Amino acid sequence: MTTRRRLLAGGAVAGAGAVAAAVVAGGPDRAVPAAATPPDDTGTATVPFHGPRQSGITDEPPAHAAFVAFTLAAGTDRRALGRMLRLLSDDAARLTRGVPALGDTDATLAVLPARLTVTFGFGPGLYTSAGLPAPVADLPRFAIDRLERRWSGGDLLLQICADDPLTVAHTQRMLIKDARPFAAVRWVQQGFRRSPGVQAPGHTQRNVLGQLDGTANPRGAELEGAVWNADGSSTLVVRRIRAEIEKWDLLAVADKESATGRRLATGAPLSGQDEHDEPDFAALDPSGLPAMPDFSHVTRAHVTDPALKILRRPYNYDGVPDAGGRPDAGLIFAAYQRDLVRQFLPIQRRLAEKDLLNEWITPIGSAVFAVPPGCAEGGWIGEQVLA
Repeated sequence: MTTRRRLLAGGAVAGAGAVAAAVVAGGPDRAVPAAATPPDDTGTATVPFHGPRQSGITDEPPAHAAFVAFTLAAGTDRRALGRMLRLLSDDAARLTRGVPALGDTDATLAVLPARLTVTFGFGPGLYTSAGLPAPVADLPRFAIDRLERRWSGGDLLLQICADDPLTVAHTQRMLIKDARPFAAVRWVQQGFRRSPGVQAPGHTQRNVLGQLDGTANPRGAELEGAVWNADGSSTLVVRRIRAEIEKWDLLAVADKESATGRRLATGAPLSGQDEHDEPDFAALDPSGLPAMPDFSHVTRAHVTDPALKILRRPYNYDGVPDAGGRPDAGLIFAAYQRDLVRQFLPIQRRLAEKDLLNEWITPIGSAVFAVPPGCAEGGWIGEQVLA
C-alpha cells in the first residue's frame, strides 16, 4: 500500500492495468412488464469510468448503492486533495473494469463489477480547503426538515452503485481505506432498488410507500439541458427522507391518491389514464372539484419547462426496526440538476409550503455536492478544479 500511495501521490496514475421528495405515483399494475431474465453478463457488465462526464448519473441505476460522505482532515490543502483524488480515481477506474485495485488484499472480490459506477461529489468544505470559491452551498432549512447531523453535510461524496451488494461493499471498503489518510467517514447511506431481471429496464421503480419514483424525470434530449453544464459538470442533492409507514398504512386508497395526485392502481395522474399522461390541472372530478388537488405532491412538484426539471435517482433504505417493530425505512433522495437555484430550490420550496405528502414523510438528512466533470484515461476526477 505504501508503494501504491507513493506512486499515485507523485501524479503517476497507473493506466489500463492487468485484468455509477420525488414525483411519485401508484404503479400501473395492469401494465407492469413481465419479469425479464437477467442477461448472462449481469456480473461482468461494465460501465466506463473515463469520459468527459462522470458515470453513475444518467446511466440506468443499478440495484444497490452506497453514498459515502467524508469530512476532510485538518490541514488537507489543495496539494493533498490532488493526491487523494488521484488515488481514489485510480481505484475507481480499476474496480469499475473488474480489475483489483493496487494493493487490493481481497482481489477475488473485484472481478465481478456488475455495472459498478463510482461518482465523485465535492462539498463546500472541499473548496474551502483548496482555497477556492465554492460553486455550491448547503440548502436553506425548510419548515418540514428535521435534519440530523449524522445524515447531513460532507466535504467529499462517493456514490457507489452496482447490481451486486458484495461489489458495492468491496468497493466501499477499498475507497474508504485509501481515503483514510486524508479524510474521515462522516456518514454512509446504503440503498436498494429492484434487482436485475425483476422488471424490464426503464420501468419506473417503487419506493417503500409503494409509489413509483421518477415518473416525471427528464428523458432523452431533455437530460442535456436539465442535468449537464457545458463542461460536463452537474450538481447533486442528497436528502434522507424517513417514511412514516405505519401512519401511511392507516389511509384509505383514495386518501393516498389525493395526497400523491396519482392513482395507485394505474400510476396515472388523477386527471388522466396512464402513468405518463400530462396532468391536467384544470380538469374537474365528478363532484366539480379540481381533479388534481392543489395540495397533492404531483401538483406541487410539477414543472413544465424541461430545462427546469431535476433528475431523480433515488434508492430505498430499510434499517433495523425498533424494539416495538416500528420500521426505520425511507428514501435516499438523490437529485441531479444543472443549477440548484433555478431547478431544485423552487420545487422544494413549493413542496415544503403545501405538499400534503409531508404528513407521511420527514427529511432527516441533507447534503449538496458539486459534481465535477469526468476524466480521460490517465487523468483524475477533480483535475479541472484543483490542478
